[in-house]
Amino acid sequence: MSEAGLDEESERPPGAAPAREPGMLRRALAAISDLLMPPVCLVCRTPIGDHDALCAGCWRDIDFIRPPLCDRLGLPMPFDTGGVMISAAAAADPPPFDRARAIAAHTGSMRALVHALKFHDRHDVRRLLGKWLVEAGRDVVGECETVVPVPLARRRLLVRRFNQAAILAQEVARLTGLGYEPLALERRRATLSQVGLTRAARQRNVAGAFAVPRRLEDRVRGRKILLIDDVITTGSTVGACARALKRAGASRVDVLALALVTDRGVIPS
Repeated sequence: MSEAGLDEESERPPGAAPAREPGMLRRALAAISDLLMPPVCLVCRTPIGDHDALCAGCWRDIDFIRPPLCDRLGLPMPFDTGGVMISAAAAADPPPFDRARAIAAHTGSMRALVHALKFHDRHDVRRLLGKWLVEAGRDVVGECETVVPVPLARRRLLVRRFNQAAILAQEVARLTGLGYEPLALERRRATLSQVGLTRAARQRNVAGAFAVPRRLEDRVRGRKILLIDDVITTGSTVGACARALKRAGASRVDVLALALVTDRGVIPS
């Protein structure tokens, strides 16, 4: 036995058990936790083998968005040309942001996860969704410096008590090591719910609704921003946020969201 080993042995009180490995302690605590709160699917609550996961059925129900993609809007494209591709929608009406990416279509299990977080205080889904966001945005995350959430209207924040975009942004910042600025954007005026509005009405609804507070402009100026939202429908809200960030001097704004409202068969205009 080495001198170091002898020293460690001599410092142990007579009859004391050998020190446990930290990994053994973690596994023991995890086992106790599993007994008290067995892991279940985050969507259907079916018992499964691991925490922060989905059962096979709910996993298959997610329409993950994978390449080939429109580089600007993140829309699924029908075929791969082997290079950077731009959809007809992005060419005809270039968005105010630089690029957008999303995990999946806003259907099935992904829609259930979004609603669980947004409307039912299910914060237990944040770890899985955070990991998925980083994976879905891997080609934009590495080029960004600061994570900023889309702000929630003050009245809705009082009712809901939390901003789901801020929860997701904080998780992305934790996983990537990027800076996190939860207050870099604010809503300057109340807006109507975007649900049911046409594309043009959505754009009018959020026009000028967002701004970077003057006291925080130095945290945006010259920075590459990763803007986080839960769902991209027409892009009106994230577009208005991107304009506000760029007015404050952001050098670029990329968007990362949980879900994208899109039809696999038709690229929306």
